[in-house]
Amino acid sequence: MFLHSVNLGNLAFYAFMVGMATLGLWDVFFGFEENKCSMSYMFEYPEFQKIELPKKLAKRYPSYELYLYGEGSYAEEHKILPLSGIPVLFLPGNAGSYKQVRSIGSIALRKAEDIDFKYHFDFFSVNFNEELVALYGGSLQKQTKFVHECIKAILKLYKGQEFAPKSVAIIGHSMGGLVARALLTLKNFKQDLLNLLITQATPHVAPVMPLDRFITAGGFRDYQVRSGLTFLPKLSHHTSALSVVSSAVPKTWVSTDHLSIVWCKQLQLTTIRAFFDLIDADTKQITQNPKKKLSVLNHHFIRHPAKHFEEKPAIISDLTVTPLWVPVKVSKWTYVAYNESDKIYFTFPLANHRKIYTHAYCQSTMLDTNSWIFGCINSTSMCQQGVDLSWKAELLPTIKSLTLRLQDYPSLSHLVVYVPSIHGSKFVVDCEFFKRETRSIQLPVTHLFSFGLSSRKVKLNTSGLFYNIELLNFGQIYQAFQVNIDSKCSGVKEEITSIYKLHIPWSYEDSLTIAQVPSSTEISLKLHVAQPDNDSHVALLKMYTSSDCQYEVTIKTSFPQILGQVVRFHGGALPAYVVSSILLAYGGQLYSLFSAGHCLEYATMLDKEAKPYKVDPFVIMIKFLLGYKWFKEIWDVLLLPELDVIVLTSQSMCFPLVSLILFLFGTCTAYWGGLLSSTAVRLLSSLWLALKRPSELPKDIKMLSPDLPLLTVVLIIISWATCGAFAILLTYLYYVFKIVHLQASVTNFKNSQTVNPKHSRRSDKRCSQHKDAAAHPPRLSASEAEDSLRMHTTVATLLAWVVLLCVPSLIYWFKNLRYYFKLNPDPCKPLAFILIPTMAILGNTYNVSIKSSKLLKTTSQFPLPLAIGVIAFGSTHLYRVPCFVFIPLALHALCNFM
Repeated sequence: MFLHSVNLGNLAFYAFMVGMATLGLWDVFFGFEENKCSMSYMFEYPEFQKIELPKKLAKRYPSYELYLYGEGSYAEEHKILPLSGIPVLFLPGNAGSYKQVRSIGSIALRKAEDIDFKYHFDFFSVNFNEELVALYGGSLQKQTKFVHECIKAILKLYKGQEFAPKSVAIIGHSMGGLVARALLTLKNFKQDLLNLLITQATPHVAPVMPLDRFITAGGFRDYQVRSGLTFLPKLSHHTSALSVVSSAVPKTWVSTDHLSIVWCKQLQLTTIRAFFDLIDADTKQITQNPKKKLSVLNHHFIRHPAKHFEEKPAIISDLTVTPLWVPVKVSKWTYVAYNESDKIYFTFPLANHRKIYTHAYCQSTMLDTNSWIFGCINSTSMCQQGVDLSWKAELLPTIKSLTLRLQDYPSLSHLVVYVPSIHGSKFVVDCEFFKRETRSIQLPVTHLFSFGLSSRKVKLNTSGLFYNIELLNFGQIYQAFQVNIDSKCSGVKEEITSIYKLHIPWSYEDSLTIAQVPSSTEISLKLHVAQPDNDSHVALLKMYTSSDCQYEVTIKTSFPQILGQVVRFHGGALPAYVVSSILLAYGGQLYSLFSAGHCLEYATMLDKEAKPYKVDPFVIMIKFLLGYKWFKEIWDVLLLPELDVIVLTSQSMCFPLVSLILFLFGTCTAYWGGLLSSTAVRLLSSLWLALKRPSELPKDIKMLSPDLPLLTVVLIIISWATCGAFAILLTYLYYVFKIVHLQASVTNFKNSQTVNPKHSRRSDKRCSQHKDAAAHPPRLSASEAEDSLRMHTTVATLLAWVVLLCVPSLIYWFKNLRYYFKLNPDPCKPLAFILIPTMAILGNTYNVSIKSSKLLKTTSQFPLPLAIGVIAFGSTHLYRVPCFVFIPLALHALCNFM
């Protein structure tokens, strides 16, 4: 019946949209590099010592615990408190385990052993009972208050020690980072208790799925929390906080997924190095100096100069006087060092080079931490002291490099490259001078709607070591490209490494690709954060190349990755668009019942009514009017919330035509959801007939049955005493049962009609005669039952999405049932109180009993503005969606009374 109401053209369109959605989902879940994180291992057996908390606190939070991590002898020694180290508190995220602290805790312990425990960190971890805090925000405040108590309990463990800490450092994974930030919102929380906060894959900007009002407070591999949500909003990267993608972290250079970020060895090593550099030698605790903190974090997480951190590095360095000062006058120079017994200084006089070139570039494959490049001031050939330029260098996976703009160093007369004495190891040093315009090449990206059919390319004809490819017009999150770099080398006998680095100036989300040339290398280009309106920087593809090779760079639009960006940035809004489409179809069915006296098929009404031009223009118009002060004042007087599209605009997340794409995806999902719902009802009704005696059509279509008030009261009590989502689920199952029973009755009637058509026609005729309704209650005919089934199937599909949006809090309640029988706070309870009696009435409602209602016309007109409201206010606040669904259902139920 459902498929018969859809023409083949629409069916093909819905199948095509499924294909498009599949492409986008594939890019999100599989369209990234393989996991290159190394696993971190424990050297000794990990132990978790439970910290005894005050009895009153343990009673108030029975499901939460605090542990101290240790291994081997350290664990044995610290079973006897107090402690003497530096406290660090690890907060797990959504469904996270307190045992996830073992990776970073074990690495920190090994580092402390290397320095004979001159300093060491004590890693604590909170057991949140693996709560699903990302799905149910009601536990955020409870977790935050418990963490506050844990901090005070931790600091008491150091009481009486010579260097007792006065604050703790916190590492928060995922939602654990939000809990840590929420500490600052507690009225009685002293901010000096928290001296450092490091968050990993924490959605600072907005929740991934805002499923309740309490929750609205890694790299492309991380499809659970996209990296754009982890950048701290409205905080200066240079004064108070740093936000960086793992692929841009020096010595890490890998994209992590949501879970591997807590055990990724490369990232944890970087974090621990930073922790030890943050220690104040006087207090033996983490420094309280904010300038030093940012300096250390910049050194380890943003730009590493291939030198150990120094708080006040020496700018002027003494150069050993040695006879081996070798002048180099050429503009391009390479030196291969192998088994050198003497130190050598290679000097590059800059006077002549300044006349021809604008920049100098040097690189070395020796990745030690010693100074290697200097500048001489007003020298003829050699100098005893030089400016240490090594601090300006940048560490890359296979080289350390330095690029100098000569006009920035007018006092330098010579550039000096130092080659130390080595034994057995081989490394290569390269230097060259160049004009900026010969190494900066502009490459406009292809148009969004070229769909990969056209491409643009550039050839690097000069034999340089470094190129900047300026990616013009690349700055929006909806853009995605595939870059292919072909390299051809001549006369090369051994393997050569090239590095391609995507540099995003307005965001720390760089990524590196290492290629063995000659080869053909593919790189995906897409953004986590869009370019701000007031930012004029250009995204760069930095290429560290070989002078023996020629390179060709080709760029083209990647349509599957664009769809992936739509899913990645807006996939969470899809339920709102699905509900909007169903509401439009529902309104069409109600109007057909009012105007024609019967209800049309769901699929037919979906094709006819679910049109984006009925919704989007109104949202756009409201956004436009909100730009006027008078309209905004009226809006505020009415206490209306901010439009979701304005929120998305402020986050630079508005794609061109994104609402249209989401509406089409939503309509497609609504169609296949309706098909699934209809099929499920038919299968369940067949099972019902197979297991139970044949059902008959209702003989009495009165709205209220004797057991209906009792059932309603019982469900409301369940909602109040346990969980609102649980009561809503029971209400949905009751409603589905009523539909299945009605479908079974219709199927049984049709079967009996096939066996005895004459008797069935007479029976149907008798059932249709309502003239003597005063003497006998009205009875339902087969055609009227089928008509009601069409409406019930749509309502069931609509209600199913309400249940889906409520399921997260139901899962949370069920998982914590052994601790709390009643969910508090309960985001679904108010909705349940209203929805239960509404659905109880609708479950016993037939179209024939309401088609003459005076309220029906008004009811049929409400779904359209509500469909607009769902998109306007529910696309980034999903917890509002059920409120828009309830209103037409309540009016539908009221049609029985008016």
